[in-house]
Amino acid sequence: MSADTATQPERHSAYEDAIAIVVGTMFMALGIVIYTKTVLLAGSTAGLALLLQYATGIGFWWLFFAINLPFYILAVKKLGWAFTLRTFAAVTLVSIFTRLTFELVSFSHLDPLYAAVMGGALSGTGLLILFRHRTGLGGINVLAIYLQDHFGIRAGYFQLAVDLAILAAAYFVIPLDRLALSIVGAVVVNMTLAINHRPGRYLGVT
Repeated sequence: MSADTATQPERHSAYEDAIAIVVGTMFMALGIVIYTKTVLLAGSTAGLALLLQYATGIGFWWLFFAINLPFYILAVKKLGWAFTLRTFAAVTLVSIFTRLTFELVSFSHLDPLYAAVMGGALSGTGLLILFRHRTGLGGINVLAIYLQDHFGIRAGYFQLAVDLAILAAAYFVIPLDRLALSIVGAVVVNMTLAINHRPGRYLGVT
């Protein structure tokens, strides 16, 4: 066996991709519910959906699904139909699981600082699972994966910049203490990605 063959990445099966998408979106949904319960803000399109939910009272699951619709055009043109279909499935599942988690999980006490860190860790881990199976959550995630694949810009650092811009807009919507904790959560999410999602570190492909 040649050295090139020995280092050839092992391709994920369709079954592995399906399980990863379900598990990754469940992590994301729980993180979002934790944020919602403590009036915290996530980043990316999920953060925008949360911000609009706090401002309008419309449910996150509807807003998140609708906001992502325009980004599928970029996904198809730049990342292909397979990626786009997996992303559409992931966005739909996050919307559904978030709605279900509100009914299945309740908290008698949830400290906001703990919520920021744990919600960020759950969301970051969920995104990591999805990214490693060539799946995004629409919007900024699609753009982040495209930039990393084609220009070497790390997905985590790019998303951190975008997330901070969204958090700045939240100044007019949520209390300052929750805004500060949301920034902590955004750092946790994106450092999870920046540390673990590097080209060449994970060899599995979809």
